[in-house]
Amino acid sequence: MKRTALTIVLAVSLVGAGATAQEKVGKVSFQTSCSPAVQADFDRAVAMLHSFWFQASVNVFAEVLQKDAACGMAHWGIAMNLLGNPFGWPPSPKALADGWAAVERAKAAGARTERERDYIAAVEAFYKDAATVDHRTRALAYLAGIERVAQRYADDREASIFYALALNATALPTDKTYANQLKAAGILEKAFTEQPQHPGVAHYLIHSYDYPPIADKGVAAARRYAGIAPSAPHALHMPSHIFTRRGYWRDSVESNRASAEAAKGDHFNQFHAMDYLAYAHLQMAQDQEAKRVLDALTATGKVKVEHFVAGFALATIPSRYALERGRWSEAAALTLYGNEFPWARFPQSEAQLVFARGLGAARNGDVAAAKRDADRLQALRDALTAA
Repeated sequence: MKRTALTIVLAVSLVGAGATAQEKVGKVSFQTSCSPAVQADFDRAVAMLHSFWFQASVNVFAEVLQKDAACGMAHWGIAMNLLGNPFGWPPSPKALADGWAAVERAKAAGARTERERDYIAAVEAFYKDAATVDHRTRALAYLAGIERVAQRYADDREASIFYALALNATALPTDKTYANQLKAAGILEKAFTEQPQHPGVAHYLIHSYDYPPIADKGVAAARRYAGIAPSAPHALHMPSHIFTRRGYWRDSVESNRASAEAAKGDHFNQFHAMDYLAYAHLQMAQDQEAKRVLDALTATGKVKVEHFVAGFALATIPSRYALERGRWSEAAALTLYGNEFPWARFPQSEAQLVFARGLGAARNGDVAAAKRDADRLQALRDALTAA
């Protein structure tokens, strides 16, 4: 897709982004034993889930339950949504508790087929004993569970797609062979030829290739994903992961401007898109445009989400704005925005600003201030290690 075509896709998405009647979230077919009257809504909810449009997906699964209270798989869908973005794991304690409750409701509702019971058992493994079993052990238990579903039901493409996502989510950051990611990509590339309008396939291919040495392999999926699910804010943003890796700055601006607009009020997606948007502007020396993004961020008011991704944007946008322009005095004077934001819970986010501030101080010759920030970075590292 050429850039002009991408512009048209993103512009059209903004027109109907909030209109249920005009929702475009891609095509998914997830067969269930629930009432045939709810199947279309169920598929729509799963499509939203695949684009990490979590609250919208939960709302549709709730509508399914209003029409068919015995649809245990709708509770499974809610539990899957409560996993959140797996690239931002672990989920919060509340999400873990709510997810376990959804699993219990799914089991109580009584899944009618062995396949459905296997899906529920797979996600149950993630939530079970969350208070006493560490996150990675439970994540690997989910990986093993969804792998069994994919192997047992080889014709169920949804199982293999969720398995590919789990491979990506549990990949070790120290593995520079990208074994899990490339295994996932092999599954997804095959699925993409069979289901070119499936939102999860395009989405998870981008995640599979979201690393500098292999990012070129993700360009095709990045060019197509926004057109598959233009109503989902994350689908508008996600292509910019590849655009950023490849230096396609204008494409990144278009993607993230559309995503931030579509996500207004949803601070997780809005701030994440603004982070990428400001960075793309700075790479093109569009300082005034980057400043407008920063001003919009600081005019937000109370932050409505507690997550390290939101904190990362709050810390990084002002830091990059100073550092990329070589304004060391501005960098040395940086302060954390959002007094009500729980910074103590997210040392990895605060560290972005502390590093920038320390660098600014060092470049200004203020050794004492630089030393204070170096000490603070060490304290943040210790807090993160102990978490």
